[in-house]
Amino acid sequence: MNSTFSGHFGYRRLLRVTLPSIVMMIFTSIYCVTDGFFVSNFAGKAAFTAVNFIMPYLMILGCVGFLFGTGGSALIGKTMGEGDRKHADRLFSMVICVTALSGLALGVLGIVLLRPVAELLGAEGELLENCVRYGRLILIANPAYVLQFAFQCLFATAQKPKLGLYVTVAAGVCNMALDALFVGAFRWGLTGAALATAFSQFVGGVIPLIYFAKQRSGSLLVFTRFRFDGRALARTCTNGSSELMSNISMSLVSMLYNAQLMRYAGEDGVSAYGVLMYVSMIFIAIFIGYCVGSSPIVSYHYGAENKKELHGLLKKGLTVLSVTAVLMFAAGELAARPLATLFVGYDEGLLDMTAHAFSIFSFSFLLSGFSIFGSSFFTALGDGLTSALISFLRTLVFQIAAVLLFPLIWKLDGIWLSIVAAEGMSVLVTALFLIGKQRKYGY
Repeated sequence: MNSTFSGHFGYRRLLRVTLPSIVMMIFTSIYCVTDGFFVSNFAGKAAFTAVNFIMPYLMILGCVGFLFGTGGSALIGKTMGEGDRKHADRLFSMVICVTALSGLALGVLGIVLLRPVAELLGAEGELLENCVRYGRLILIANPAYVLQFAFQCLFATAQKPKLGLYVTVAAGVCNMALDALFVGAFRWGLTGAALATAFSQFVGGVIPLIYFAKQRSGSLLVFTRFRFDGRALARTCTNGSSELMSNISMSLVSMLYNAQLMRYAGEDGVSAYGVLMYVSMIFIAIFIGYCVGSSPIVSYHYGAENKKELHGLLKKGLTVLSVTAVLMFAAGELAARPLATLFVGYDEGLLDMTAHAFSIFSFSFLLSGFSIFGSSFFTALGDGLTSALISFLRTLVFQIAAVLLFPLIWKLDGIWLSIVAAEGMSVLVTALFLIGKQRKYGY
């Protein structure tokens, strides 16, 4: 089978193949950040706090898209590497169908539980009502939201990364334009921001459905009839469990961070943390995009039993990430205050807190890419357990331990430092797994 994944990958070819996925993930992050910018500057600090407060809950309900997207991509990529294109199409079709149904079910459940969960997290009064109003509108689009995440991974596997980029850009432009219209011009506040995001998610989730349903040439994957395959779905879920665990863990940890920040800094602390998360989305998207773009290549060569190329892909991946990490750290340090000003420049005290927090947080960029890549690498090899363990330790265990202990010593600064410490521990664990599994997989 003719495949753009076959043959040798030098640095130039590897970057050319992964660049569309990187840009796609950056754009996905940018249009999420747009909500934060418009809400903060046009709806005010109270509305901005509400979005940041309820967002982890909304992310949990949407992250199943990463489960099926990354897990399915690994299985489908391996099947393509083995030369069975028809079976790959059947697997692809089943994964998309299950993803859509899961998004619908979770959206309905999320709306039912929205108010009780917000109350459980400590929201009350105006904050509670703002959380409910924003969350309900977002969750209506949850099926499309979930599909969008899945397709971001599967576009690369279909060897249509540029099309994935175009769809993401279209969704991002839609969100930014509607934010400017609904929030900036019409002054609809949280309602406008939620509607803008919901519409953009439909763009990102529905257009790929139409494309793959009608496409019969030019793509290595198309929709076709399939029989439900429980074993394949179980392998998909196992392979993608690390990404699911990572996203659920990050959301749960964000809730804990919000609770700690309310204790040590009040609502301003939650707002400052929100700015960090919005901005870090763009930085971390570079790492995630590279992993999304390179994972199908790793899966393909693993399926083709090309161990020499696997070794090269690992070595080149670590080199690319090392250079990127240093550049991102430098950018974070230099742009800490300007980026904070962009979101909360209207409040001098909040601005100072946010800029200081970001100057500490930027050290995490030196470390986070390696753990993200390590987890993705094992997912691509079909070793979902190892991948999930890396993600579990990185995004949950180390983060919880640090955010509970560090503030006892360094108070508010301890909360910002805890992120850096957790990333450092996860890099150590990732290195141990990469060394320990080398003989088994031959990389």
